[in-house]
Amino acid sequence: MTSSQSSEFLLEMTGIDKQFPGVKALDKVNLKVRPHSIHALMGENGAGKSTLLKCLFGIYEKDAGEILFLGEKVSFQSSKQALESGVSMVHQELNQVLQRTVMDNIWLGRYPLKGFFVDHDKMYRDTKEVFEELDIDIDPKVKVATLSVSQMQMLEIAKAFSYDAKIVIMDEPTSSLSEKEVSHLFKIIKKLKEKGCGIVYISHKMEEIFEICDDITILRDGVWVDTRPLEGLTMDAIISMMVGRELTQRFPPKTNVPKEPILRVNNLTAANQPSIQDISFDLRKGEVLGIAGLVGAKRTDIVEALFGIRERSGGEILLHDKVMRNRDAHEAIQNGFALVTEERRATGIYGNLDITFNSLVANVEQYKENFGLLSNRKMKSDTQWVIDSMSVKTPSHQTNIGSLSGGNQQKVIIGRWLLTQPEILMLDEPTRGIDVGAKFEIYQLILELAKKDKGIIIISSEMPELLGITDRILVMSNGRNAGIVETKKTDQSEILALAARYL
Repeated sequence: MTSSQSSEFLLEMTGIDKQFPGVKALDKVNLKVRPHSIHALMGENGAGKSTLLKCLFGIYEKDAGEILFLGEKVSFQSSKQALESGVSMVHQELNQVLQRTVMDNIWLGRYPLKGFFVDHDKMYRDTKEVFEELDIDIDPKVKVATLSVSQMQMLEIAKAFSYDAKIVIMDEPTSSLSEKEVSHLFKIIKKLKEKGCGIVYISHKMEEIFEICDDITILRDGVWVDTRPLEGLTMDAIISMMVGRELTQRFPPKTNVPKEPILRVNNLTAANQPSIQDISFDLRKGEVLGIAGLVGAKRTDIVEALFGIRERSGGEILLHDKVMRNRDAHEAIQNGFALVTEERRATGIYGNLDITFNSLVANVEQYKENFGLLSNRKMKSDTQWVIDSMSVKTPSHQTNIGSLSGGNQQKVIIGRWLLTQPEILMLDEPTRGIDVGAKFEIYQLILELAKKDKGIIIISSEMPELLGITDRILVMSNGRNAGIVETKKTDQSEILALAARYL
C-alpha cells in the first residue's frame, strides 16, 4: 500500500463476508472512510450495517475480506482491542452501569491509579477536561441512573472521545433526543471531524444525513450498492438505492374513513405526579389519532394509563360506551387494548427467546386445548402469519428475536398485538430506528387496520409522520391537553405553538 493511499483513508473495509446459520449477512461489502469526514452508512433494516461494524469492532469474526486501519492490516479480536487502537462505537441501545458514577463509566477498565489505588482526583479532572472540550454540562460524580437518555448519549460520546478515537461509529445517536439536544450533538460531531476523526453515522432520518454528512455508503440485503459524495444526491435517489425500487411517496394514500366514536376518555389523571392531568378526548372507529408534544410532555403517560400499567387517580375510560377499569395490562388486553411500547429492547421483546415466543406471548390463552396443553399446530400457524403478514426477514421461527434488525423486531411486536385482535391499538414511536421501506410498510398496516374500523393511537416525535398518516392530532404540553387539531387543516408551526402552551 502506498503512502498516498494510506493518507487518503483512515479505514478501508474491502470484500467483507459474514455468514450466519441459514443467512449470508454480508457479501463482499466495502466501506472506506476519510479523515475529517462524516460518512453516512445507510440501508434498510437487515441490510447488514450493524453486522459490518461488529466485524470491524471485534464483536463478530469476518469470514473473508480485509480491514486496513491507519494504513495497517487489522483484525480486532475484541471491542477492548478496537477501543484501545482508536475505534469507538456509540451504540443505539445504551449499555451503561447505572449505579456507578459518570466518571466511573467513562474510565471503566482503565482507571488511573495512584500506587495500588484508583486516583479519583485525576479521574475527576480528566473527565472534566473531556466534558469541557465537548461543551458537556454533566457532573462527573453523579450516578448514571439519574441522567436523562440524552445525557447518557452524550456520556457515550465523551467516552469515545476519551479513547482519542480516530474512527467513531454512531448508531442512531439522535433517536431519543430533542431538537435542541440534536443541535448540541451535531456541534460535538463537527468538533470530532475538525480534529481529523472519521465518523461513521447510521441514521434513518434523511434530513440529518443531508445536514451533516459528506459521503454515503449504501447497503442492500447484505450487499454493497455504492459509495458516493453526498453532494448532488437527492433523497429519492438514496431511497431508490436502499430499497432497490422507486419509492414515489413517503406515506401511503389515506383511504380510511373515521366514523362514530369507539373510545371516550374523560378527565384522565395519573396517580403519581407530575404526570397527565384531566386529559379528555375521543377516538373514532377507523381513525388514526396522533399524539404530539415536546420531550417531557407526558405523551407516553396517556397510553400507559389507558393500558393499566400507570396507576390512575381519576378519570373514566369508555369503550363502546362501556366503562373499562383496565387495572393492569392483562385486563386491558382482555378488554381489547394493545400497546406497542417505545423502548423496544427494554419493554417490547424477549431478546433471548425465539420468534415464536415473541409472536405469541400476548395470546397464549388462544392456544390451549384439552388438559391445558398448547396446540403446536395453531402456534406454528400464527407465527407464520406474523412472519408473512408483517414481511419479517428471519431464517426460521426458532431464530432469536434479538438477532433480528430493529425494524424486523418491531414488525414481530406489532404482529404479536394484532393476533390479540384489539379494538384499540396504541403505538408509541412505532418507527423509531426503522428504515424508509419498513416505515412505509408499517404505515400501510396502520391504515389497513383503520379501514377495518379499529381505533389507532400513535405517538411520534417525527412531525412529518404525524402529518402524513393521522386524521387528528392531540397536542400535549406539560401533562395537559393543549388542543386537538384536524391534520388536514394544521401545520407544524401550529402544533409547536400548542406544544409550548403550558410551559
